[in-house]
Amino acid sequence: MWTRESLHELAAGELRDYHFVVVSNREPYIHSHALGTIHCDMPPSGLTAALDPVMRACGGTWVAHGSGNADRETVDANDRVGVPPEDPRYTIRRVWLSKEEEDGYYYGVSNDALWPLCHIAYTRPTFNDDEWKVYRAVNERFARAVLQEVGGGQAFVFVQDYHLTLLPRILREANPNLVVAQFWHIPWPNREAFRVCPWQNEILEGLLGNHLLGFHIRYHCNNFLETVDRSIEARVDYDRYEVIRGGKKTEVKPFPISIDFEEVSARAREPGVEAEMERLRKSLELDDWIIGMGLDRIDYTKGIPDRLRAIDRFLERNPEYRGRLVFIQTGVPSRVHVPAYRRINDEIDTLIEETNWKYETGHWRPIIDLRGPLSPLTVMALRRLSHFAIVSSLHDGMNLVAKEFVASSVDEDKVLILSEFTGAARELTDALLVNPYAADEVAEAIKAAVEMPLEERQRRMRRMRAVVQENNVYKWAADIVAKMVKIGSGG
Repeated sequence: MWTRESLHELAAGELRDYHFVVVSNREPYIHSHALGTIHCDMPPSGLTAALDPVMRACGGTWVAHGSGNADRETVDANDRVGVPPEDPRYTIRRVWLSKEEEDGYYYGVSNDALWPLCHIAYTRPTFNDDEWKVYRAVNERFARAVLQEVGGGQAFVFVQDYHLTLLPRILREANPNLVVAQFWHIPWPNREAFRVCPWQNEILEGLLGNHLLGFHIRYHCNNFLETVDRSIEARVDYDRYEVIRGGKKTEVKPFPISIDFEEVSARAREPGVEAEMERLRKSLELDDWIIGMGLDRIDYTKGIPDRLRAIDRFLERNPEYRGRLVFIQTGVPSRVHVPAYRRINDEIDTLIEETNWKYETGHWRPIIDLRGPLSPLTVMALRRLSHFAIVSSLHDGMNLVAKEFVASSVDEDKVLILSEFTGAARELTDALLVNPYAADEVAEAIKAAVEMPLEERQRRMRRMRAVVQENNVYKWAADIVAKMVKIGSGG
C-alpha cells in the first residue's frame, strides 16, 4: 500500500537526476490580505487536495497562476515562494495574468467552451476566436515559465487539465530533454461531441505533445483515441493505447485519481470534530432527525437541481419522513462570471424555497442551505453527522467528494448514493448507484439508504473504505511517476 513515505522513497530514488515540475492554472497556496495581515490558505480544489501531498513527498516546482491579492508581495525576485509556509517542501513559481487575460483564457475558452464541451450536461459551449488567441498566448507564457525553471536540463513536467492543452507540444519542441505528461481531470467526450470545437486540431496536436496522457478511466481513453483517429493524420494503436504523430509517440493510459485516505480518516477522528458536530446540532436545530448531505462546488455538472427534485419526490411519496429527515446542501459558488453558473445558483435558490414552503412545519424545514465557504472542520463535522450523502453528478471525471465522504465515515455507518456517471462509480460499487436524471430512482435510493439495516450499511461502507485506502492518491502518483521514469529511460 502506497504512503507518503513510500512515494518519497520512489521520488528520491527515481527522480534524483530530474527536476520535477507540476503545471496548473490554480495554485496550491494563495496569499491574501485579511485583517491587516497576509494569510496563506489552500483553495477548495480537488486538484490541490490530490497533488499537494504528492509535491510534499517529491519536492520540485509547481508553476501556477498567481491569483491572490498578496501573491506578488510574498514571492522573491524570480516570482518564487516556498510552501507550505510553516515547513516549505517545494516551490511555487507564479505566472501573472491580467484581468483581460484571465477573462479570455480561464472564464472564456477553459470554462465557457472546453468545460461544457467535455461534460455531457446539455449546456452549450461558446467558442470565441478572440478568447482563443488569449488562451494560446497564456499557454505560451506558462511554457516560458516552465522552460526558465528547468533550463536546458532533464526534467519531468506534469501538466494538469484542460487549461493548458497547447503547453505539452510547446515544451517538447523547445527542450527534447523533457519528459512531459498530462492528466486530464475531466471526462473526454465522444467524437461526435468534440467535433463541434473549431480548435479541435490544434488542441489534439497540443495534447499529443505529451509522452504520456492520463485520464481517470479507460472509457475516456477510448474516446480520446477515437477522436484522434477520426480527426487528424496519426497512427492510433488501440491495442497498445498509443498514438504516433509526426514520428513522436504518446501513450494514453487510465490513472484513477484519489485522496489521502489515512489523513482524511485521521482528521475525522480529531476531538475538535465532535465539538463542531455538537455546535451544528444546536445551531441548526437538528434534533434527532435523519440527516442527508450534498457537498459540491456549485456547478451545473453536479446535478444539484436534480438532487433537490429527488428530495421533493421522496417526501411526496413517503410522508412518514416529513418532520424526520433533513437534507443539508452545502457548496461554494464558483465561476460566477460565467452566465451558466449564475443561472444554476438561481435555480437552486428557487428549488430550495419551493420545497421548504411545500413541506415545512414548525421549526422543521426539509432542506438546510449552507452554501458558501465553510471551514474544513465544519465540512468534516457535517460528513460525520450525516446518515447518507448524495453525489449526483450528471457527468464527472472521478469525483473526490465521494471518496472523501467514504474516508470520513470512520463509524462505517453511512450510505453513499452515487451517480453512475462518475468515474468513482467504477470503484465504489457498494454505493447505491443511480441515474441522477431520474428523480424517482434517486428518491427510491434515499428510501433504501434510510431504511437499510445496520449490518448492510457497515458491510458496504467497510468495503468502500478498503478500496479507497488501497487506491489512494499516493498510488495514483506513484503509477504516473513510475510510468514517466520508464519513458525517460527509454522503456
